[in-house]
Amino acid sequence: MSELSKSKEDLQDPGEAQGLEEAQLLGAEGGEAAPPLASSPPVSSSAAEEALPQKALNKMVANMVKFLLRKYRTKEPTSDAELLNTVLRDNQEHYPVVFRQAVECVLLVFGVDVKEVDPRKHVYIMVPCLGLTCDAMERGGQGLPKAGLLVVVLSLILQNRDHGPEEEIWGALTKMGVYVGREHSIYGEPRELLTQVWVREGYLEYRQVPDSAPARYEFLWGPRAFAETSKEKFTEYLLRVNQRAFRSFPLPFAEDVREEVGRP
Repeated sequence: MSELSKSKEDLQDPGEAQGLEEAQLLGAEGGEAAPPLASSPPVSSSAAEEALPQKALNKMVANMVKFLLRKYRTKEPTSDAELLNTVLRDNQEHYPVVFRQAVECVLLVFGVDVKEVDPRKHVYIMVPCLGLTCDAMERGGQGLPKAGLLVVVLSLILQNRDHGPEEEIWGALTKMGVYVGREHSIYGEPRELLTQVWVREGYLEYRQVPDSAPARYEFLWGPRAFAETSKEKFTEYLLRVNQRAFRSFPLPFAEDVREEVGRP
């Protein structure tokens, strides 16, 4: 079985979609931390991290996610020193696990990549994942980033041999807590986003399957997706990210993040 086939199964595994309302972060189920998606900070891990209550960990990660998204909006870099002194303050011993999960969250949920640009001083910048600029087009980039959902949809299409049957796409998104006809705190109404907004912007094609009766519909990559990124980059991305994180997609503190980032 190919790596991409395994990725598809991970994205669509219904058994892992249970408990979407529980306070669990991406890749943090059962206390198992996901591998870092950015360079690890120069702070030692400790036994205190392992004993940290999940609720307290969620709160720390939520605060760091909000801080990173504000930096993304203002196009400002940040550093280990700033994150330690501004976000964690009295909880600096938990920095490695909080940083790791916050980086994973902003990548998978919001489509924002945290890249280390100065390994000596541990300085980071936040950039659009895979080069996708869809968030910059929407309200001047002032809303919550939605590229994370676009990355998931484009990945599903790629893993379905470049044709994403509508029922399979919505089935996978439903398991992630994104429902047709139900307003999502981050993505808004998903059907409008997928079948109108991203089609109009050229990221997706939405068409009837030829000769289907009754009519069935499918999603394909649009011309803008091909212009801004590539299938090769997506393949590397799918091999890079931790697949458990895809299966644990919910953001339990979404409302908190939305309210914070929405402030002027």
